[in-house]
Amino acid sequence: MTTTRVTSPFGFESTAAEVVAGIDLHGRRALVTGAASGIGVETARALASAGAETVIAARDLAAGERTAADIRATTGNPAVSAARLDLLDRGSVDQLVRDLTGPLHILVNNAGVMAVPELRRSPEGHELQFATNHLGHFRLALGLLPALRAAGGARVVSVSSRAHLNSPVIFDDIDFRDRPYDPALAYAQSKTANVLFAVAAARHWGGDGIEVNALHPGAIADSNLSRYYDPAQLDALRSSGRYTFKTLAQGAATSVYVATSPRLHGVVGRYFENCQEDTPDDPTAAGTDAAGVAAYALNPQAAERLWAVSEQMNQ
Repeated sequence: MTTTRVTSPFGFESTAAEVVAGIDLHGRRALVTGAASGIGVETARALASAGAETVIAARDLAAGERTAADIRATTGNPAVSAARLDLLDRGSVDQLVRDLTGPLHILVNNAGVMAVPELRRSPEGHELQFATNHLGHFRLALGLLPALRAAGGARVVSVSSRAHLNSPVIFDDIDFRDRPYDPALAYAQSKTANVLFAVAAARHWGGDGIEVNALHPGAIADSNLSRYYDPAQLDALRSSGRYTFKTLAQGAATSVYVATSPRLHGVVGRYFENCQEDTPDDPTAAGTDAAGVAAYALNPQAAERLWAVSEQMNQ
């Protein structure tokens, strides 16, 4: 297992197509969650363009079917299909696990929800963003573990966000039962959970040859993820200079890089941004495209605690 920081020739402006150029995924199968919109579409398109049998997992099956048809047409790869997946519905998650037979080489946990304005809960009573972004993917990945093992060298990609810098996982009140609900903090802790999942899964599944890493895709305005934002808020963010927004193709690049790059062979439990392994967060730095990764997001004790809590919450 390599311990040196992983770098690449790619960067902020690189696209998913550029990252996957020259990589052959024929004979491999990939599943991308939330792949009927946003960067999920471009992630799936890039994997299919490299020859992977690609499953578009989406809550809206009709949208997934349309996306699969578009990707088949644009890539010439006939092995692109759609499957229904609602991460808030345990029955839906379990059904997808049952339906997927044979090995799975790449799992991209991409789907997500952000800034839900009012406190909402899953059917089991967990805060909606944590339940969708983390618990649903946790259940899916554990259910697909036999398929990942069967691949003999699978990769799991956990799509996080630089928003994780705004909050650790608040273990004493994950579900906002005692503290006032804050949409941004709820999203932030769910994104920290996405990184901690990669850290813990790297240890739990390392013996199976499964490589798990997390990433920040970048700020992407033209995505369904921002559907709860007022358009005026997005315009204000664009003009503030605080963020440099990526296109969807650029936003998918780091996911595709983590899923496919030979440079990541033997690399596990890390966090990437702009197709580079990220450096520790420096709160004093300003005006850079790379924000860094919080120490609490890579903390192995917190990762193990979250794993245990997630198993309990998924019972």
